[in-house]
Amino acid sequence: MHLPVEQITAVVLAGGLGTRLRSVLPDLPKPMAPVNGRPFVEWVVRYLAAQGIQRVVISTGYRADVIASHFEREPVRGVSVRCVAEPESLGTAGGFLYSVRATAEPPAAWLVVNGDSLTLAPLQSLFAGLEDPEVNGSLLAIAVPDASRYGTVEANARGELIAFHEKRPGSGLINAGVYLFRAALVEAFPGGKPLSFERDVFPFLVREGRRIKVCVTQADFLDIGTPESLPMAEGFVREHAGWFQG
Repeated sequence: MHLPVEQITAVVLAGGLGTRLRSVLPDLPKPMAPVNGRPFVEWVVRYLAAQGIQRVVISTGYRADVIASHFEREPVRGVSVRCVAEPESLGTAGGFLYSVRATAEPPAAWLVVNGDSLTLAPLQSLFAGLEDPEVNGSLLAIAVPDASRYGTVEANARGELIAFHEKRPGSGLINAGVYLFRAALVEAFPGGKPLSFERDVFPFLVREGRRIKVCVTQADFLDIGTPESLPMAEGFVREHAGWFQG
């Protein structure tokens, strides 16, 4: 069954402390790094808008007020943006769950993306992963010739997640940090805090027999999490201007 994009709400994870960038962004949360005249996280929202997403929740942490006030002043056309501040550091999955529980009307499915990275892939393949009613969620993976800098994912013959692995050399499928969950699956997440998607949630779901589709793409991607990668963002956004709502 086709899942209409109008029934999907995106949660952008922007709650990290950004300690590696504190030397270049002393007073800003990492997702607010200026890129081509806009905060990086706004480019993330504009990418989502270009993919048809109309509702976005931003899970914030350090300097949450800066992110919230920006989107109040500079709304993105056609997108409802709401910021939910973590009361404490909850981890990636913990921040996501806190935002979900602060949302009065849950959607049919939740899309999760990072506020400090961009994976420029059409999201339709991720949505199509839920056309099988027995599949509970899907995640985006990027095929790379050298996965030594990243954690990798392993899928079975049906293309469903069976394991996450730590960094190791050689080719592999790296986790793009882009996930889609049916609303009912989110209710089955484990408890505890802080809570990590990679270390806690996905291993738990696999053990519980939940079916998570691994959608493989060759997308261009950028993570601004280090002082070395942040300067690449301006050129990346300019070169891929067609991926963003104007």
